[in-house]
Amino acid sequence: MTEEPTAAAEEVPAQKAPAPSAWDDPRLPWAGKPRRADIFCWAGITLSGIYYLLLLPFRASLVGTHPVLLEVLNGSTEAIVAAAAFARVGHGTLAVVMLAAIPGLMKFDLLYWWAGRLWGERVILLLSGRRKHGPKFMARVGRWGRWFTWPAVVVSQFVPIPNAIVYAVAGWAGMSLATFLILDLIGSMMWAGMLAGLGYYLGHHAVVVAQAISKYGLWISIGIVILVVGLQMRTVRLQR
Repeated sequence: MTEEPTAAAEEVPAQKAPAPSAWDDPRLPWAGKPRRADIFCWAGITLSGIYYLLLLPFRASLVGTHPVLLEVLNGSTEAIVAAAAFARVGHGTLAVVMLAAIPGLMKFDLLYWWAGRLWGERVILLLSGRRKHGPKFMARVGRWGRWFTWPAVVVSQFVPIPNAIVYAVAGWAGMSLATFLILDLIGSMMWAGMLAGLGYYLGHHAVVVAQAISKYGLWISIGIVILVVGLQMRTVRLQR
């Protein structure tokens, strides 16, 4: 005869689900308590966004007075075009224009490569938001490897996709730091060379336009700030 199961055997203690951590926030790219590297990288990305916002009021006024300085600070399209146009009329040289574009275009790229190495898919999906660029890029890396990531970094300036996503994918895919910097430099020089060529071709006409923008720079800057604030408020409302 088989023995009847005892009451103690029938009672299986219920296991409690682990309490959610205070750090488990889907708006953050890491899981659990952050490491020192997580804090430094995330702080750098946050400060880079604040940096661009603080620079907004000065872009219009600098483009027609100190375009090379604006290149170094911002690396914006209008700065490179204006600096090359000024070089055409005798104010500066194209060599200076190209060198000034390097820090302007590349200054924060390393942060996003590092973010991809640290957090992988989480940060790529976070940067992608509602776009599908991040998942598509990760799928292509899985199929083609470096045959996709290397050209993607080079042409990232030319495609209508946020550069941050491309750089994070490169870090996630295991691209070395030296390789990333070389490819990023090649792409940045190609982009700056195209814009500088356009500015040099336009010459005096571009200088006149840049000076007119600087003349009304205060009002243009106010309009830009209002537009940015309005877009941010709209984004917050949509998220809620």
